[in-house]
Amino acid sequence: MKKIAVLLSGRGSNFMSIKKAVDEGKINGEIAVVISNKADAKGLEFAKDSDLNAVFVNPKDFEGREAYDRELIRILNEKGVDLVCLAGFMRIISPAFVKAFQNRIINIHPSLLPSFKGLDGQRQALEYGVKFSGCTVHFVDEEMDHGAIILQAVVPVNQTDTEDSLSAKILKEEHRIYPEAVALFCDDRIRVEGRRVFID
Repeated sequence: MKKIAVLLSGRGSNFMSIKKAVDEGKINGEIAVVISNKADAKGLEFAKDSDLNAVFVNPKDFEGREAYDRELIRILNEKGVDLVCLAGFMRIISPAFVKAFQNRIINIHPSLLPSFKGLDGQRQALEYGVKFSGCTVHFVDEEMDHGAIILQAVVPVNQTDTEDSLSAKILKEEHRIYPEAVALFCDDRIRVEGRRVFID
């Protein structure tokens, strides 16, 4: 059984969807630790209320990103973590962190990558005028929103859509495909060759 870590900064709705899938036996893994860089993150409260190992690591206690990430790596290694899930973790992780967990860190982004990287992918999609958008689960590498793509889901962009309505449609798909990707990883069904991900 794989050990999963979730890193979050906010409400943690994707974390909740992963936890639900674990609880329902859809993921052959356990959540070993939930870490947040925000003391008041709703996701951290939910983890504590669920009797999970929930840890607040304050960035102000460390001199720079590398020192902070070294502490995260220490905690994750201490817990024997196999997979790191970024679920609204609003920090750019260091190359050292990526190297420590090569092809074992995954993220979800609210666009069909490689389009609309960075913040506000939904707003970017609306402003560009695309007819379809969606979300992407991908491995994390040294570049932002760049790693090999595991799963994607597509939603139509209607003429009447606002940023809020499009975000809601995309979020529904995020809650479906993120646990699915975690399950594939935990079942050792993901194979990475260069930029391509094969599901066995």
